[in-house]
Amino acid sequence: MKVSTRAITSVADQVLKIAVRAREAARLVARLTPEEKERALLQLAALLREKASDIGEENQKDLKGGEENGLSSALLDRLELNEARIDSMAVAVEEIAAAPDPVGEVVSQRTRPGGFEVGQLRIPLGVVGIIYESRPNVTADASALCFKAGNAAILRGGSEAIHSNLAIGRCIRKAFEKTGITPDAVQLIETTEREAVGALLRMSDFVDVIIPRGGKALIQRVVEESLVPVIKHFEGICHTFVHRDADPEMALRIVINAKVQRPGTCNALETLLVDAAIADSFIPQVAAELRQHGVRIRGCPRTAALVQVDQPVVEADYRQEYLSLECNIRVVEDLESATRHIADFGSRHTDVIVTESYTAARAFVRQVDSSSVMVNASSRLADGGMYGLGAEIGISTDKVHAFGPMGVRELTTTKFVVYGQGAVRDE
Repeated sequence: MKVSTRAITSVADQVLKIAVRAREAARLVARLTPEEKERALLQLAALLREKASDIGEENQKDLKGGEENGLSSALLDRLELNEARIDSMAVAVEEIAAAPDPVGEVVSQRTRPGGFEVGQLRIPLGVVGIIYESRPNVTADASALCFKAGNAAILRGGSEAIHSNLAIGRCIRKAFEKTGITPDAVQLIETTEREAVGALLRMSDFVDVIIPRGGKALIQRVVEESLVPVIKHFEGICHTFVHRDADPEMALRIVINAKVQRPGTCNALETLLVDAAIADSFIPQVAAELRQHGVRIRGCPRTAALVQVDQPVVEADYRQEYLSLECNIRVVEDLESATRHIADFGSRHTDVIVTESYTAARAFVRQVDSSSVMVNASSRLADGGMYGLGAEIGISTDKVHAFGPMGVRELTTTKFVVYGQGAVRDE
């Protein structure tokens, strides 16, 4: 037990040293000009391409380890960094570099009685801790986003991607060193010890916010243990509601894209809701299309009466994020029933209505409390890049501090600035 205690203390000490350096780095990064940040990020993009073969070799070690440890095909897909994905990382960093710099933006300004001016100025959050699993591209994306927003970042990736993350981390450090930026602006926690996560979550004196990205178990642990404010994305339980006034061909195209284009992502369709008025005609069509793409169907009793299902759906299935070729189908009586189902079982990620009715679309948009609500569009579009934000740090399903895809702007906050000429308070 004494050896274990010393080991835990050592890990906590490592994280504390990283956090102390990050706090000082945040002070320095907040002062950088937009040109200095752009130059450093362009250097990072160039290094990612230059070191692509090295990153790929390290990624192969992670993939081999993942296969040996029985990772699912969906998780292995998230873990893989092929040549195209490494180039995509570089492109994402270049897009972040070219994006407008939000730091220093005057959000509002007004004159108050007494003659003083009150304004709000956009500023960095400070030190951002990112805890994530599987996807090594997050290392580059999160680093670039936090840095562009004037923050320092502490990254703790999953053990399954440790070789890939460290290879990308070396590129980040070198890019900063070559452009005169403190390399402590982005630091990776290199140990895979579980205690490192707990230590980071206790660093409330040095870390301003924690953003977890990963499975439900990871996010629950972060929320339960963190002494630092958390911006979380629990699950992507996304719905598509096919309304009675939907164009059937459009509905089929949207449903198939949302479910099968990349089922292992958080914006993939998990439950299809079909208006009872068109169930008899639409469900046989959509079930046949889904089966052609290898999708297993869990159906409600009405669905099972119309088509063969792989298994009956139970209530717990509606709360399930499958991240695979699995889909619930439920017949609902009307739009009100559909929005009630989404309120009961949704995760406030992305929900879709397919309809030609302007009235129904407006009602759905008003009633559904999700970070992205879509009309006649695939839920797969719910993405920072698709929304024009560039890369994203994640998709927040909280309303504080951000709601939906989080780009550079969402990694800032505001402070009040007051200008007076001897202004005082008399009352």
